Amino acid sequence: MISSNDLKPGQTINVDGEIYVVLDTLQNKTARSAMVVKAKVRNLRTGSNVELSWGGGEKVEPAMIDKREMQYLYDTDDAMVFMDNETYEQVEIPTSRLEWERKFIKPNDNVNITSYENEILGISLPDKAVLQVVECEPAVKGDTTSSAQKNAKLETGLELKVPLFINDGEMIVVSTADGKYSGRAKS
Repeated sequence: MISSNDLKPGQTINVDGEIYVVLDTLQNKTARSAMVVKAKVRNLRTGSNVELSWGGGEKVEPAMIDKREMQYLYDTDDAMVFMDNETYEQVEIPTSRLEWERKFIKPNDNVNITSYENEILGISLPDKAVLQVVECEPAVKGDTTSSAQKNAKLETGLELKVPLFINDGEMIVVSTADGKYSGRAKS
């Protein structure tokens, strides 16, 4: 058991049978009242964000999340198919549970599949993804403001803003946290 005072971002916890990952914590202590620990958490089954609170020092059950590296193979009508690199076992995850994640992975990419007691929860994305620009607007001559950007579409269908010097066919680095341009990929 973990003390509510010791909760940190990134930890996974089990509260009333639901599995959450801690996003942020706040401890509130005033002279008249006991400490209250509030945690902003994401439900790993539904993807929804909620806020939970405990009294200071209350015990919280940790959740042991397993990660297995798997290769993304292909899409079916309503699921994405992954294969375990060691056992060659194939797993299907409903596309509806991976709306955000699918913007950053391509067939044959290796990803970490997260599970809790053999229940598949989803995909653990790396911080950054390298993707190819398939379509972008031409740069406007004379537009030299320091933060001028244009729209671009990537090979996974993700649309984002990129600097004017990025062209079709280039490989760029994208942040998986917010889907924003992070830099050019090194060749």
